[in-house]
Parts: sequence; structure tokens; C-alpha cells
Amino acid sequence: MPLIELVDETYLACQPDIAAAAVHDPLNWSIWWPELDCTPFMDRGSVGVRWSVAGKEWVGSIELWLEPVSGGVLVHHYQRLDPVSSGRAWSPRKVSAERQRRAHAWKRQALDLKDSLEGGRRPGTPIHSNGSSPGEGVPTLGG
Repeated sequence: MPLIELVDETYLACQPDIAAAAVHDPLNWSIWWPELDCTPFMDRGSVGVRWSVAGKEWVGSIELWLEPVSGGVLVHHYQRLDPVSSGRAWSPRKVSAERQRRAHAWKRQALDLKDSLEGGRRPGTPIHSNGSSPGEGVPTLGG
């Protein structure tokens, strides 16, 4: 079992093909995981990518699985990582801190992707095939 295992889900109110294009863009990989070199080992087309990853401190795999749901796409994110150097002691506290750091870093990236792909769409408004909203949305709590 990997030392670090992360699972996250983020809903994107955009067409699945738009999300797939972002996931397949290598420029995004270096933004999302700047300390890791990502090598695709399973290109799943419109439903995502699995990468082998290696960096100065970590090796393992990352997966983004895209599931079309409710007029958008649910991005399932998985990180499975082990330290490169087995000589470093990893206390449960250090493992927990690293897992939390990685979870927060990914969620920031996922929410940036959401903002980018949803293009200012207000909650409750439908999406067009190009991912844009048709106009003003229905007022919602917080919106």
C-alpha cells in the first residue's frame, strides 16, 4: 500500500469533452503537480488519464477519471505515492501532514480548473455545448 493515498472529487459544470481536453494538456500537468514528472501510461480518452509520476521526493501514480453526470463532469482524482528515499523516517504525523498538504494543493488546482472551464457560469444556470452559460442565472443563496 502506498504511503500517501489521496482521493478527491470535484464537479465541473462543463461538457465532458472540454474537461477531457484540459486533462490531456501536458501544460496543465506541470501546473497541477509541479514537483512531479508525469508520464501517461493509460490514456483513457474522454474518461481520463493515468500517469506514472516521479520526482525528487516521490514516485507513484496519479489518475484523473472523468465521469459525465448531471450535465457536467465529475473529476475523480487519485494520488498513490511513496517516498523516493526509504531512508527517511515517516512518522504518522508527517504522513498525515504531507497527505493534507497534497490534498489542499490539488483542491486549489481543481477549483482553479473549475473557475476556468465554467467561465463565470452562475450556479443553477445550464451550460451550452461550448461550456458557457446562456445568461444571467437564477439567484441562489450565496450567488
